[in-house]
Amino acid sequence: MTPRTTRILSLPAALVAGALIGVGGGAATYAVLKPADGKTVVRQVTVADSQPASSGSGLSVQSIYQLARKGVVEVTSAQGQGSGFVYDTTGHVLTNQHVVSGASSLTVKLWNGKTYDAQVVGTDASTDLALLKISAPASELFRLALGDSGKLIVGDNVVAIGSPFGLEETVTSGIVSALHREMRSPNGFAIDDSIQTDAAINHGNSGGPLLNAQGKVVGINAQIESDSGGNDGVGFAIPSNTIRSIASQLISNGKAQHAFLGVVLSDSSSGGARIGQVRAGTPAAKAGLRAGDVVTAVAGKSIASASELRAAINAHRPGDQVSVTYKRGAKSHTASVKLASRPS
Repeated sequence: MTPRTTRILSLPAALVAGALIGVGGGAATYAVLKPADGKTVVRQVTVADSQPASSGSGLSVQSIYQLARKGVVEVTSAQGQGSGFVYDTTGHVLTNQHVVSGASSLTVKLWNGKTYDAQVVGTDASTDLALLKISAPASELFRLALGDSGKLIVGDNVVAIGSPFGLEETVTSGIVSALHREMRSPNGFAIDDSIQTDAAINHGNSGGPLLNAQGKVVGINAQIESDSGGNDGVGFAIPSNTIRSIASQLISNGKAQHAFLGVVLSDSSSGGARIGQVRAGTPAAKAGLRAGDVVTAVAGKSIASASELRAAINAHRPGDQVSVTYKRGAKSHTASVKLASRPS
């Protein structure tokens, strides 16, 4: 399959004021001035048991907006601007890691226009998520609940709220265009099960919520595929089930841990995950795995694709000892592998 070039959605701070007064050039201006490292790769992942289209029932866009708007925030640093949402009434705010990366100071603007200094509790570049903390009264903090991204089906109605080009409380709507997409994170690892949507999202929408028809957060908007630099109707969001797991770790430890095997993968035409490269000094290398091997099971559970292998490894913790069954030529082998912690 052909990799697709996409753009992350934070907005350089120098452009915010220009966007508000209508700088000429429009989307082309933002495409030229996007961060140099703002390109990532989205791959289409074929899913054997793809879900049917939705019936489209639920709240109206207006009702979802009224329900959720007070929980959406604007995140600003000297480097740029993005969006986010209130995770709990103790002052935790979720956004994208690329929105806060390299920032020496951060502010969060709430629904009522009040602005608070924000501290970074923790970030996880592997999933492009960041958790912030502000000291705001609980009466000003409207928590947005996480939904179950695993229950989404293609055709479900979704709503995005954020600050594209600095235009706060912007609401757009669309549908779930596809599921199980694969995004590339800022540090090069895959973000599996990403949500594709045609809801209009642009630079500055980064970190804002993608809401389902019940007004619950099912994703964080993170990337777009666009030749122009603006919305072309192909956006991608980090799924809420990933968000839930990472947020709990960041609150507890200030960091998220990911088990690490140390291989570059692709799908095998005969089923399983084909190893394209084994990184030197990694658990895979120490266990004797080689490029060309096809992994067919982990801990006794069958593996049908590269994404399934990543999910199986992610289900474990660094330090876990797991069995990896693989084919090399016509023969099947099983190796015991001690998983490491994913490098930053």
